[in-house]
Amino acid sequence: MTSPTRPSSADGRLTDVFGTPVADLYETATAPDAPVALTRALQLRSFLALAEEQVARVRDRVRQAMNPERDMNALSADDLREDAYWLEAALDARNGYRSSLDHLLRSMPPVDQSRSVRLSQPTVTTHLPEAVPAPQRAGTARARRP
Repeated sequence: MTSPTRPSSADGRLTDVFGTPVADLYETATAPDAPVALTRALQLRSFLALAEEQVARVRDRVRQAMNPERDMNALSADDLREDAYWLEAALDARNGYRSSLDHLLRSMPPVDQSRSVRLSQPTVTTHLPEAVPAPQRAGTARARRP
């Protein structure tokens, strides 16, 4: 399963923030003029989906090991300890990606706001008054007194 089709716990939030389903967001992100924030959000979403898949795999493995119908002689404390380490690592990764994605989405403007950025400085136009002839004495140096 690839990242765009692998579900994640952030899919609803991404859809709310960008106003488009996640599958469409991946398509938009392939455009040359795709917003950088969208690209970063989808990268984090892909990592999050992978980490959540790992959490589910370890959870299912522990559930299978603890199945009441399973032979007790097959139960191994070492295997369960190892699964606990894997689960901790997967949950840490999931929490980190979720936190980073939440931070990125909180820093973005709401969807209904215009996202265009005005880069040029405002210009001010002024008009000079009509040229007035200079007084006759203007620019002449005064004679020095001895």
